[in-house]
Amino acid sequence: MADWQITAATIYCEDVDDEVTVIVQRDGAVRCVGFGRYSAPEGDTARLMKRKSRQLNRQLKCTGPECNRVVQYRDRLFAEEAKQVDKAGSQ
Repeated sequence: MADWQITAATIYCEDVDDEVTVIVQRDGAVRCVGFGRYSAPEGDTARLMKRKSRQLNRQLKCTGPECNRVVQYRDRLFAEEAKQVDKAGSQ
């Protein structure tokens, strides 16, 4: 197994039309930093989302802390790790 405790990556989130940081811990816990900003937007963030919604002609809304993008990233990360372990074990 890889020797890591936590990893983070920035991914594009179509739900909010912005990049968000996803944090994955070794135990599988996952957190989207964008959730705090976009789940109940206020002030400048709310105005920005409203303007982008009009430009894109669709509603922008965060779908939750464990949306499909976050879960897919976590699953891909652990799948890649499993491949590395299998590869190392067969050598």
